[in-house]
Amino acid sequence: MCRNIKPLHNFAPEATAQEVHDAALQYVRKVSGMNAPSKANAEAFERAVAEIAHATDHLLADLVTTAPPKDR
Repeated sequence: MCRNIKPLHNFAPEATAQEVHDAALQYVRKVSGMNAPSKANAEAFERAVAEIAHATDHLLADLVTTAPPKDR
């Protein structure tokens, strides 16, 4: 599943919120071993996706490079 996570840093145009969310979702699926959580785990699953997406947004905003942006 993690093979589906695409690099998001240093692209033009920048990564969208949807791309960041999709990467976070793939990560949580891989770590949890669940493609879709049960009702009992849905809240924890969605909270983890949101927190990872938030952290990813901050990471992408803080990374610096001298390389020119890659074209999508």
